[in-house]
Amino acid sequence: MRTIAHISDLHFGRLHCAALPALATSIAAAEPDVVVVSGDLTQRARHREFAEARRFLDTLPSPRLIVPGNHDVPLYDIVSRWLTPLAKYRQYISSDLEPFYADDEIAIQGINTARSLAFKGGRINSTQLASVCARLESCAAETTRIIVTHHPFDIADPQSTSGLVGRANMAMAAFARCRIDIILAGHIHVSRTAASAARYKITGYSALMVQAGTATSSRRRGETNAWNLIRIERPDVLIECHTWDDDRGSFALSRTDHYRLSHGGWSQLPGERATGGA
Repeated sequence: MRTIAHISDLHFGRLHCAALPALATSIAAAEPDVVVVSGDLTQRARHREFAEARRFLDTLPSPRLIVPGNHDVPLYDIVSRWLTPLAKYRQYISSDLEPFYADDEIAIQGINTARSLAFKGGRINSTQLASVCARLESCAAETTRIIVTHHPFDIADPQSTSGLVGRANMAMAAFARCRIDIILAGHIHVSRTAASAARYKITGYSALMVQAGTATSSRRRGETNAWNLIRIERPDVLIECHTWDDDRGSFALSRTDHYRLSHGGWSQLPGERATGGA
């Protein structure tokens, strides 16, 4: 079995400060095999915010796989936004915008969806997809293949595309060809799990979509701070959502979603409750 701590949307510069040390404590107690951070480490991509984010990340277990989000691109510094959009991210967080982690059970590939031209949204392109699929196709067939982006490929409303990453249909077709099992994302500050087949009608293919809420931002959009602990023991995946409890001043397990992979794709096991309208 492998465990992944999935956190997102830290937003240093606009923090729920009490949640920060509690998050580090909660993740350390879970003893994950890898920590995944799906973007928006900062609020306005300022040096101070990145420095604070770096100090916090260094308190978390390693290895860590991190991708940037749209808030990690300067908003008001127009020159930096167009010419060096992720320079401070590279300086403080990582020079690798599309990191990779693999062991004998899981393979995780990060994809940078943050763009200078898109102030809030994100995009993915064919060059990225070709590189990602080439790397993951080289993994053993029994390896659970995982993609991490900031911008999501799915939201609760099946009729809406608001907030989805640009060129999502093209990407999902590529993911079907290279058999991506799980997609982790953030951005919308809502925790949710769902099978991709509800939105993307690709014959014989379904990925498990796992959305993390905001771990530490004060912009909580109707949902308390949260992070996910993902337990993978193929063909089963358990997604444990740990949410902030004001009374306790800590994170506590609030929900577990259990999915199983079969030839027909991902199915939620009876008795488990879907999240976020999935």
